[in-house]
Amino acid sequence: MNARLTPSTALMLTLPPLLWAGNAVVGRLVNAMVPPVTLNFLRWLIALALLLPLAWGVFRPGSELWPRWRRFAVLGLLGIGVYNALQYLALQSSTPINVTLVASSMPVWMLLIGWLFFGARVARRQVGGAVLSIAGVLLVLSRGEWQHLLALRLVPGDLFMILATIAWSVYSWLLTQPRDPPHIRADWSAFLAAQVGFGLLWSAAFALGEQQLLRPPPVQWSWGLGAALLYVAAGPAIIAFRCWGAGVQRVGPNIAAFFNNLTPLFAALLSSAFLGEAPHWYHAAAFVLIVGGILMSARRP
Repeated sequence: MNARLTPSTALMLTLPPLLWAGNAVVGRLVNAMVPPVTLNFLRWLIALALLLPLAWGVFRPGSELWPRWRRFAVLGLLGIGVYNALQYLALQSSTPINVTLVASSMPVWMLLIGWLFFGARVARRQVGGAVLSIAGVLLVLSRGEWQHLLALRLVPGDLFMILATIAWSVYSWLLTQPRDPPHIRADWSAFLAAQVGFGLLWSAAFALGEQQLLRPPPVQWSWGLGAALLYVAAGPAIIAFRCWGAGVQRVGPNIAAFFNNLTPLFAALLSSAFLGEAPHWYHAAAFVLIVGGILMSARRP
């Protein structure tokens, strides 16, 4: 966890924000087609189906998973059941811009939770890196004009995203604890499948509660929804979780958290691409600030 931030690790931690930016956009696009908690359940059901050919053995009787099932149940609850359900709930009443703005507080939560519960020391360079990184996020969201931030209004969905960010911070710190069976830890597909298996049970329980308590409209099946589900299952779920978990284990949650602030920048660039708009100067400036925050936080004393 104390390894130096190498180019390969930086690339590994850059890919999840890119995929998660697409996840926020897709989640907003399909919110009228499928209830948010049901969307989370369907997403991870497909993800587990994709993982099983690689990692079916982790669930067999006698597997190393079962003596540690409580740990994986907690990882599945926080990283899969709670975080993603709250994010899709947030997108019901909030915009992707507001969601990414709230999520940009993740470096602060990572530093705070690590200090309070995991005995992590907070260095001045990490605080400075957090300030630089969040400044870059605000620059994108304000489109280079700070008075635009005054027009942003918080809604209930933003509270959901705060809770989701706290859950993800705890999840990321738990990934660094050396309590996993060595054979499962060494096999990324088994390690992820174990989390997804328990997370799917949580997601199913939450989706059942959504159906019973809220009585949402039925799912509007279509080829577009199918393509969206396949994307959020393969990209933001399997690939992003794999890269994030490996990156966190290499450099620790405090440094990895700063990469999450690339998400709103990627979201802005993806929107520009889909809308046919050219990138603006503040995109480049924000990139410099966010990367500067990453480098400052990762610099060894």
